[in-house]
This record gives sequence, C-alpha cells and structure tokens, in this order.
Amino acid sequence: MLLQNQQHSKWKPIIKQFEAVLSKNGVVQRKEELITYECDGLTSYRQRPAVVVLPRTTEQVAEVVKICDRNSIPFIARGSGTGLSGGALPIEDCVLIVTAMMRQILKIDLENQQVVVQPGVINNWVTQTVSGAGFYYAPDPSSQIICSIGGNVAENSGGVHCLKYGVTTNHVLGLKLVLPDGTITEVGGQVPEMPGYDLTGVFVGSEGTLGIATEITLKILKTAESICVLLADFTSVEAAGAAVSDIISAGIIPAGMEMMDNLSINAVEDVVATGCYPRDAEAILLVEIDGLVVEVAANKQRIADICKQNGARGITTANDPETRLKLWKGRKAAFAAAGHLSPDYYVQDGVIPRTQLPFVLQEIENLSKQYGYRIANVFHAGDGNLHPLILYNNSVPGALEKVEELGGEILKLCVKVGGSISGEHGIGADKRCYMPDMFTETDLETMQYIRQAFNPQGLANPGKIFPTPRTCGEAARAVTAKNFESVERF
Repeated sequence: MLLQNQQHSKWKPIIKQFEAVLSKNGVVQRKEELITYECDGLTSYRQRPAVVVLPRTTEQVAEVVKICDRNSIPFIARGSGTGLSGGALPIEDCVLIVTAMMRQILKIDLENQQVVVQPGVINNWVTQTVSGAGFYYAPDPSSQIICSIGGNVAENSGGVHCLKYGVTTNHVLGLKLVLPDGTITEVGGQVPEMPGYDLTGVFVGSEGTLGIATEITLKILKTAESICVLLADFTSVEAAGAAVSDIISAGIIPAGMEMMDNLSINAVEDVVATGCYPRDAEAILLVEIDGLVVEVAANKQRIADICKQNGARGITTANDPETRLKLWKGRKAAFAAAGHLSPDYYVQDGVIPRTQLPFVLQEIENLSKQYGYRIANVFHAGDGNLHPLILYNNSVPGALEKVEELGGEILKLCVKVGGSISGEHGIGADKRCYMPDMFTETDLETMQYIRQAFNPQGLANPGKIFPTPRTCGEAARAVTAKNFESVERF
C-alpha cells in the first residue's frame, strides 16, 4: 500500500500537467480503464501503462512529449492497437500516447493525387473518401477496416496489393513529426523525391522509436480501367507455389497474389461461408490483375493457362466488384477464422524468395510435426511474405513457450534461405531477439546511431526492435530490458 501511495504521489503532478493540455477527458488513469491498453494485437505480453493520454492535435502531442522529456518518462505511441509484434506494448511507468482521437482527413488534393490525414484515420477510410472520384489508397492490410494510418506508418504495413504497388513507405510523401524532445518538424513533401537525406524513408517503419507522426501526406492512385480476380485450386501446395513462380517468370505482375492451405481454407469456409473455396483443395491461389481492358483480358488467359499447366483443378474468375469482393472475403478473414480452429494462435510474417516456397513450406510442415502443433499457412505468395498461424491452447502450461520457440525456428529458416524475419508486422518486442540472426553487430550499431540521433534519452518506445542485452538469445519471449521486468505473460 505504501508503494502504491508513493507511485500515486509521483504521478499526481504529471497528470495535472497532462490535464492542463488535454482536459480531464483526455487523460485515462483509472486501473480498470487502463486494462484496455495493456497490449496490442500480440496478446501474449501484457503490461498496464501508468497513464494514457488522448491528444487531438499536433500541438497537444508535442506538449505531452515535452512533459515526458522534462520528467524523463518513457512514452509509447499507439493507434488502433492491431499490431502483431508488440510494437505498442506498454512498459512499466510509461505514458501511452493514443492517437485514436486524431481522425481528421485534413486535405484532399485529387489533382495531385494526394491526401493529408491525421494518424488515427482508419486505413479503409482513405479509399472510401476518394473512391467516388475514381481513386483509392493501395496499401490494404487485412485489418484495414480497423487499423490506423499512423500504425501503418510505424510498422510499414503491406497488404494484398503490395506485390505490384508496394508497402506503406511507397505511398507516404511527407510527414509532420513530433520528435522525442517535443520539437515539431516536417520531412518529405508533396513530391515523390526530395533532395537531401530520405528522412521520410527512415521514419516509416521505425516503430515509434524516432518520434510520432501527427500528419501524413499519402499518395492515392487512380482506379484501374479493368480489374479481374482469379481463384485457382490445387491438389498440392507445391503445385500452387510453382504456379506463383511461373506467373512472375512470365513477366506478369499481378496487383495481388495470395495463397491459402487446406487448414486455412476450411477455417474460412466454417466461419465466413463464402462457398467459393473448395474444401478438398490442398491450396488455393487468388490472383488479382488490373490495368487496361485489353491488358487484363490477355493476362487473365495467360494466368489461367499457367495455373492449368501446374495442375489447377478449377479456375473461377470475377470481373464485377461484388463477386471480386466475395472471392477476397475469405482471405481477408483468414486470421480471424483461425480462432475457430484453436483457442489461441501465434502468427509470424517471415519473408522468403519465391523460388524457395516449396522447400520452406515442407520445412514448416516438418517443424509442425516435430513440435506437435498444427500450422495454418496464409501468405502473400507473390512477394514471399509468409503468415504461418501456429495453433495452440494457452491454458496448457508451457504451450506458449514451445510455440514461440517454433515461431523462432520458422524465422531462422526464412533468414537461412535468404529472406527476412518480418515483411509487414514489424519487430517490436516479439522478434527483437532474432535481429542478430539477420544483421551483423555492425549493422545493428549503425541502426542504433540513427535511433540515438532522434531519441538520445531513449524515451520513445524503449526496449523495441533491438535485442537487449546484445547477446539476447533465449527466445523472442525473453523480455530482458530493465523496463520490461514487470511485463506479465499469459
């Protein structure tokens, strides 16, 4: 009780300063209300923040950060909380700066194909806002109906259309930032290429360790003249993987190309009931192509021929928006549908060269048998971004530890074949212990130089991305930084 009173006494004057900036409604401090913010989409780790603040403007964010800077209080930015790597996981005695109230679309410039938004704007709102004029925003994570643009910027999120159009960094032109000392600055601009250092590129994907984006200038694209989606089903995952390689080798770059295995197919049909995915297929391949009418028609036939040459049993095509949406509905719901297969699941997002797809999938199957856990595979096949969903029961003692170890082995496998430990989910708290498997000590030190230049006190999202200590080798679950000592695991 004495400790609790001391803690309350410590925070009381800080909270008053926050309330002076945000009003009492903009500060959350009651224990029962803080539970909402104790984790992001990676629910394995939980820690309540000391205080949550809800700014609405750049100036309010800056004032909050200045208070943290003056009092050496660590702070962490959070958007919608859909991240899957623990990037927005609070630490003990921290301030969580939640941008969910910053939901304004500040400017729409159709002539120059760009919009300016606050970080709390939901991904799908951007497309909804400009679709009537014939435009859309290309990056489309599966969580696009709830994930925020600020979080997408922090994690450099991808989505179905990242194969042809790139991930978030390819669509961010400029940023207004609040740096870790409360300074407001702007990087980038209204043109794609600015002279000098590419600070926009440095910031996108920095996971909140360099500051907080409060205004984001996005590039929007003109909706294609014609769009077609093909669904091909196969009797083996290897055959579907071979079709992926052959499509790219033929010089065709689809807008998106996704694959699901039998376990995922049946989970989706059980939950979403699209009626589109054959339950007896070992794999399905979803391919979206867009462009001029004549171009789409030609590529549709070429892709269908390639799939048939690789043993596709059936091919469904859809040109109208309603049927296209129906074909994509199951893939978009795949993560949610995994909850129907198991009480819990643990997802990773390693990246591999496309040519390694059959080998890696076989190795994942071998690891599944070795560890005794089923794995449902859903992935962006076109760019080799895997999303293995490891199914387990968290109530079984020791299950989470084994599942995290299995996930780590999959990431190491990705690196071994020339890939990466993350394609779009970020490193966060979950994968930081695997960074040395991919980067040399010099690489990691060079990255730290950048972090220290922006964040010399280390107050912005401490304990994320980089292994601590340097020899961190137990597992991703080892939360060894001193600020993580009280993190609870469930």
